This record gives sequence, C-alpha cells and structure tokens, in this order.
Amino acid sequence: MSTQNQIDYERIAKAIEYIRSNFKLQPSLDEVAERIHLSPAHFQKMFSDWAGTSPKKFLQFISLEHAKNLLKEEKASLFDTAYETGFSSTSRLHDLFVKIEGMSPAEYKNGGKSLHINYSFSETPFGNVIAASTEKGICSMAFETDTNKALGDLQAKFPNASFFERQDEFQKNALSIFNKDWTKLNTIKLHLKGTDFQLKVWESLLTIPMGKLSTYGNLAEKIGHSNASRAVGTAVGSNPVAFLIPCHRVIQSSGNLGRYRWGSERKQLIVGWESSRIYSDS
Repeated sequence: MSTQNQIDYERIAKAIEYIRSNFKLQPSLDEVAERIHLSPAHFQKMFSDWAGTSPKKFLQFISLEHAKNLLKEEKASLFDTAYETGFSSTSRLHDLFVKIEGMSPAEYKNGGKSLHINYSFSETPFGNVIAASTEKGICSMAFETDTNKALGDLQAKFPNASFFERQDEFQKNALSIFNKDWTKLNTIKLHLKGTDFQLKVWESLLTIPMGKLSTYGNLAEKIGHSNASRAVGTAVGSNPVAFLIPCHRVIQSSGNLGRYRWGSERKQLIVGWESSRIYSDS
C-alpha cells in the first residue's frame, strides 16, 4: 500500500534522520529538501502540515535534553494525581477516551476459536496500520506496510479465530484518534488478551499525558511493583495496540528513547509529533 500518507511519512522520516545525522553541519532547508527530492516550498508545507511546526522546532522536541526535562517533571510529580488530572483534555486524550476490557479465558482459549475478528488496513500520519476488532472492541492495531505480513501476524495471535476483512465502527472510531479534530471522538473500546499484570501495565500507560514521557522504573512504582522494572518493560513491549495504548511514551532513564515494537525511528517521530501538538503554541 504505497499511499500518499505513507510516502509523506517516509519522506519526513528520511529528512529528520538526515538533519540529525548532519546536526553539526546545520543543513539548510534547501539541502534537506533536495535530499528527499522535493522543492524547499513543498517540503516546508508537507512538514508543517504533518507536524504542525517547523523541522528545527521538531528536532528540539526529539532531543535528549527535552526528554530529560520531561523525565525530571514526571519524577517530581509521580504520585501527584492532581498534577495528572490538571492537564488539558488534549493531553489526557488516551486516559479519557480509551477503555480496556480484558478477554476472558473462555474467549481466547483454543486459539480464539470462538472469536469473530474484523480487520482493515488504513493510513495514519505514521504509516499504514492494520486494525482488528472483536464483537467487544479493538483487539489489535499494528504499524505494517506489508499487508500480507500484517494479516499473518494477526492470525498468529488468534490462530483459530474467524477473520473478515471489514472495517466496523470500533475501528472507525479508533482510527479517528489520528484526526486533527477530536471534538467528535467517542470512547474507544479495547478488548485485549493479556495477563492481569499486563492489563495493569497497559492501563497505566494510558495515564501518561500526551507530550510527556515516563520510564520503566517510574511506571513500575506507579503500579505498586517498584522492583519489577524488567517485567514492566516486557509488558510494555508486548502491547498489542499501537498508539492507542501509548507505549511510545516510555523511554530509558538516560533520556534515550530506546526501542519500539514498530521501529525506533517511528517512535521518535510519534514523540516529536505529540510534543509539537502540545507545545508548539506555548
């Protein structure tokens, strides 16, 4: 699926990587545009339409210094509920609108034999996704350009389920989170296969505000398992729903963004995109 959104995303990723790799040389807008075979005017418009800010400002949002400052803020307010609830509704989008329900053992036993799963392929600002849903809500969402691989990975999770290529209301509503206008967003229901511990970790990820970051250690403290950073990291890494459960907001304590199930480069761009939406006007 080589759609325009996918092409633009790949161009932006290439541009950001070029700027970062040549940071000391301070490449001009013209040089960056030439690198990705666009005119300077076209590149600037494409980038500002996507990020809502300039490439220079965007780089500040994905810098190590910015990440470290966010972690200092987060550590200082780790148990301050008023701090979290004081954020704007935009920052708390996932916390307010995304609701998780765990699958019962009866639902996922025998490879999900009793499950009827609808799936569809869509464009997002971060590349193409496959979204899948049961009769109760979204059960999987993954960034993947190769549709055959995307479907194969989904079927491997529920090998005996019945699959139908169909976009239902659960998927349409979930995908609307990528829109710029969230005024008509409805509650996004997730129906997830996971242990009690995994579900607890995934629910805690929803409370990290957009534009903010956390660490595995801080997340472990938050759920009352301060010595379980590694187990928390494993649960974060097994998150089945990209972006809706914002595992991309968890980074290393050093401030480095670290790995991401759907690619470190994509994680970097999502973090910058979210910060641009929150901080560009401040």
